[in-house]
Amino acid sequence: MALILSIETGTDICSVALANDGELIALRESDEGRDHAKKVALFVDELLRETGVQPSDLDAIAVGKGPGSYTGLRIGVSFAKGMCYALNIPLISVGSLDALTEVAREDFDAGIIDVEDVEWSTSHLCPMVDARRMEVYAQVFDASGVAQSEVVAEVVTEESFVEWRQRGKFVIFGNGAAKCAEVLKDAVYVNVSPSARGIVRLAEEAFNANRFEDLAYFEPFYLKEFLVIPSKKKLL
Repeated sequence: MALILSIETGTDICSVALANDGELIALRESDEGRDHAKKVALFVDELLRETGVQPSDLDAIAVGKGPGSYTGLRIGVSFAKGMCYALNIPLISVGSLDALTEVAREDFDAGIIDVEDVEWSTSHLCPMVDARRMEVYAQVFDASGVAQSEVVAEVVTEESFVEWRQRGKFVIFGNGAAKCAEVLKDAVYVNVSPSARGIVRLAEEAFNANRFEDLAYFEPFYLKEFLVIPSKKKLL
């Protein structure tokens, strides 16, 4: 039973949600580029003002831990840690692919996702976060949201996830999925975007189980090391 602020900034979407006892109260999000450093603070302020909640009322902050954009993840995690330090409340981390799967499951239950000729209950769900070119961060879940594989950085080919695709309908979604649909021709592509609302239920479960992060040492889950590519431009 908790009042939790959730933050997801691992992709182009900046999303902030406020929930009480695992029920969404308010949501702010934008897909207008990666100006997350400015938007996340603005969205938090708007949500708190809209709901009449004081920062001191919050029981915890939850954040999407990745994998995803290096810069986006650092912004979200740094902001969440800063609030936790200032308010002396715990930090909860939720896997961004877990949260994306929650959004897909919620959208299906709400009738937002229309998947004809697909038995959702026996399908395998594969959230995909874009990692540039034909690479995605991905993980396979069952229809109840339980992970069936480890998180991978996959360069998608016709052979990718073949063992799962052979077991039934393979549903792909997320900002990395559209480019893969042409390669994985037997997969079912649905339009589902990352959102902090996918963190809500998982954060409540973590809070009730006292699964909190160490503020001093917690870092985002990047999966791959951040590489700095030198500019090819000549300096005068």
